[in-house]
Amino acid sequence: MKVFKYIIPFIVFAGLLLMATSCEDKLFEPLENQEVTEKTDYTLTENMHLPLIGLYAELYGLGWDVYPIVSIRGDDVNKGGEGFNQVLGQLEQFDYDENFWMLNTVWQQMYQGIFEANTTIEELKKYKNQADNQALADQYIAEAQTLRAWYLLHLTRLWGEVFVTEADDPSTLFDAELSTKQEALQYISDQMAGAAPLMADQNPGQRADIPGGVTRYTALALKAKADQELGDYQAVADATSQIINSGLFELEEDFYQLFKLEGKLNNENLFELQYSDFGKGSGEDRSYLFAFFGPQNWTPAVEGANSGWGFWEPTLEYIQFMLERGEQARLQTSVLFTPDGIQELQDTYGDLPGWISNVTPSGDTIDNGPRANFFSGKHYLPSVQLTPGRTNYGTNKNMQIIRYAEILLMHAEALAQGAGSSAISADQAVNLVRNRAGLSSISNVTLEQVMDEKYAELAMEWGIRFYDMVRLGNYQELNYQGSGATFSLDKLFLPYPLKQVDLLPQLEND
Repeated sequence: MKVFKYIIPFIVFAGLLLMATSCEDKLFEPLENQEVTEKTDYTLTENMHLPLIGLYAELYGLGWDVYPIVSIRGDDVNKGGEGFNQVLGQLEQFDYDENFWMLNTVWQQMYQGIFEANTTIEELKKYKNQADNQALADQYIAEAQTLRAWYLLHLTRLWGEVFVTEADDPSTLFDAELSTKQEALQYISDQMAGAAPLMADQNPGQRADIPGGVTRYTALALKAKADQELGDYQAVADATSQIINSGLFELEEDFYQLFKLEGKLNNENLFELQYSDFGKGSGEDRSYLFAFFGPQNWTPAVEGANSGWGFWEPTLEYIQFMLERGEQARLQTSVLFTPDGIQELQDTYGDLPGWISNVTPSGDTIDNGPRANFFSGKHYLPSVQLTPGRTNYGTNKNMQIIRYAEILLMHAEALAQGAGSSAISADQAVNLVRNRAGLSSISNVTLEQVMDEKYAELAMEWGIRFYDMVRLGNYQELNYQGSGATFSLDKLFLPYPLKQVDLLPQLEND
């Protein structure tokens, strides 16, 4: 993972860019880059990649609290346990609290990423003025725009009206106007249409300069996501067709291993957060906090491996849906079963397939715990895949953001919605995903079948299920049995964090 050799020396640079006397640390003040800029020799264009590496470091440092806020509201996942997670449970039930600290930290982290991207773009423009390789400078700028688009996509999905800014000074937000969700999505679509042709025509894992860095196809995927929410299904089909026709992506044959070490820089991934323990049993370790998702109690195959926090539970609704479809590969991968969970399934479903067990295919035993009966297998790294000497849950595992399977299903949905494409048919796209899961092919696929396939394939991944159901008006799916949730369209957006409302009068909750 070549990118990591740059991250350590860049920490000081990135820190200087983001250090400021903030207003009680609630809003990121102007980036103090003046001193750094004065000392930077932009004629040394061999260093042009460094601002971009810093931007990736910012992304990979994303806090664990972003994922649950983005992902908790679908019928695919429950929060687990109580305590601090009680308010997260209220959010899951569409009962929002503008004082909830996680809303504020997610808002801050997303805008910190956007301002870091904006500063990176300004730095890259200064290098471009000195560079012989103008195309490389344009590529790096387009990469920064793509990362910025990803932050903005989640901001507008969560809050609707948000600030769309290209300024590198966060104090500009004090006087900025809010953009509607449609305006923000159109901005993303337009930006990615312009950025994609300038970017590397590669699978991210094939890049030699920045392995795993975003490429043309990441930008096209983000464009397709924005177009999907805008209801422009022909634009979705066009963007996904380019990805499919590139021939650079393929589904990982083993769905289970896709979410393990085999999934790192896999040919299925268009975008992922990268982590590493550098292959060493001690010392420096850059890992995502996967403990949030993991079982609170387990008996690992490797003695001494730590358990998780128990705060992320696949829903009984999802598990029953998968059982009724005869799923094994995807269900066995996506869900970790406890003995109590198995009993709960037997009580509600009846006889279970013999393969359902609280022992994973990798030999870890998932024990009963106080917070949940099921846990996410997509966020699980077997103890036997930990680097010897490492004990923290999930250490060295990457976090996938966009997979080729999602592109195929977005393509199929666009065609089911009336779009046209000469790439592949909706049947072909859906059956590639189904066949990998060990299911038989189907023909004349309907929109409902496509959405069922997305549910089966993409559960617990970045809130995809929630936004699909809202976009299609299938609100009843979000009011699933036993959830206590009642969704209505006025619950689509979260309240602005109260600490931000106090600073920015434009943010006024109804």
